Amino acid sequence: MKNVLEICAGDIDSVRAAARGGAQRVELCSALALGGLTPSLGFINEAVKVDGLRVHVLIRPREGDFVYSPAEVTVMLSDIDAAARAGAHGVVIGALRPDGSIDLDSCQAMVNRAKAHELSVTFHRAFDRVAEPLTALNQIIALGCDYLLTSGCAPSAWEGVEMLRQLHTEASNRITIIAAAGVNSANAAEILRRSGCTQIHASARAAVPSRMQFSRDGVAMGAADNETNRLTTNQEEVSKIIQSI
Repeated sequence: MKNVLEICAGDIDSVRAAARGGAQRVELCSALALGGLTPSLGFINEAVKVDGLRVHVLIRPREGDFVYSPAEVTVMLSDIDAAARAGAHGVVIGALRPDGSIDLDSCQAMVNRAKAHELSVTFHRAFDRVAEPLTALNQIIALGCDYLLTSGCAPSAWEGVEMLRQLHTEASNRITIIAAAGVNSANAAEILRRSGCTQIHASARAAVPSRMQFSRDGVAMGAADNETNRLTTNQEEVSKIIQSI
């Protein structure tokens, strides 16, 4: 089976770099420093125009935990509708209960909405916060999800590779496990080999200096001001990961 690289893309330059580097799929999101939030409609509209990529859209309405109110679930359902209308191929969802179990009702509503639009569904790294991983895996499969994005409940896929192997074995072709977090060209192939997974997720980012010549000292645009440098997907690193796997 062919190995697949998914790139987490936070801007349109990252999408284009992913395509040029040979990635097969992108996950669109904004605010990567916050773990990723739902991207803008304009971003989705432009990303789906890039040839050679499947486009999956993160559905996450805010930073913080994954315990959502009914109003927030309504927002996420509307975002699924919008992603479908924009031409996305899939969505990336997840919701938990306070006890660390899967919020089955909220997730089923999102899966049903996505499937009504013929979108694929990935359960995102909220999974890495669950109390009982193997129980949660089987619930996610029963919900109808196509993919599970996970670090194996560890800080990185490298550290969680044994759990990734357990999840891959337990999944038994009922869902595709995507190994994520801390993935780069130096470790991607070994993570896949040791876990048994065939799909991997990386941001492959590098710092890009600002084109601004003028700067006003002491005026920040957020808690972690990145006006002078930002991170974006690097085509060369994408190519190196593809070559390694």
